[in-house]
Amino acid sequence: MSEQPPAIDHGPRAYAAAIAVHVFTASGAALGLLAMLAAVERRWALMFGILGLALVVDGVDGALARRYRVAEIAPRWSGDTLDLVVDILTYVFVPAYAVVAGDLVPQPLAIPLGMLIVVTGVLYFADRGMKGADNYFYGFPGVWNAVVFYLFLLRPDPWIATLTIMVLAALTFVPIPFLHPFRVTRFRVVTIGLLALWTVLAIAALARDFAPGPWVTGGLVLIGLYFLAAGLLRRPDAA
Repeated sequence: MSEQPPAIDHGPRAYAAAIAVHVFTASGAALGLLAMLAAVERRWALMFGILGLALVVDGVDGALARRYRVAEIAPRWSGDTLDLVVDILTYVFVPAYAVVAGDLVPQPLAIPLGMLIVVTGVLYFADRGMKGADNYFYGFPGVWNAVVFYLFLLRPDPWIATLTIMVLAALTFVPIPFLHPFRVTRFRVVTIGLLALWTVLAIAALARDFAPGPWVTGGLVLIGLYFLAAGLLRRPDAA
């Protein structure tokens, strides 16, 4: 005889908790606004620090939603839609503005490249096939916040930055696997450990206004290469 799932509590405390989770997810949009204000003032380290807080919200809210059964208790508001709206703002729109205003690319191309990021990013988040059954992303997963972070950190030649953006925008529509750091089980312990180290190094880089020294920069580059290679080296039967 199969075990029955626990009954859903529809009482006021459970409903309040579910609504609180929705508000917590929506707070990512408020962080996106603060990041945009920092970007307008060209305070790039502060902008990325705020986007980092938005990443924390994005990483925690799903577990909270499952814990408090938000979809069943407060179904009027779609957690999936909330996630998408906030992700487009913090992963795509604010970083696109940073490309336009951050002197990363040749000035005549800044606005067209920003528009390219926004259009391809929105299309990716609308793609129902963005994630496979093996939990890998397929196509460049729209993490423009990370890409632009590296452009500020490394400050490559503007034409190299331009080429990087154009290639990644094109890869949005190419089914190359990219690693999901939490849901892919293969090497998960290593992946999460490296993600934690990346966070520490990124904070150090921001604290020094993107001039952290070669050891921090080198560590960030090597970890970034790991996340790129982990998807490309995926076994066909791996999850």
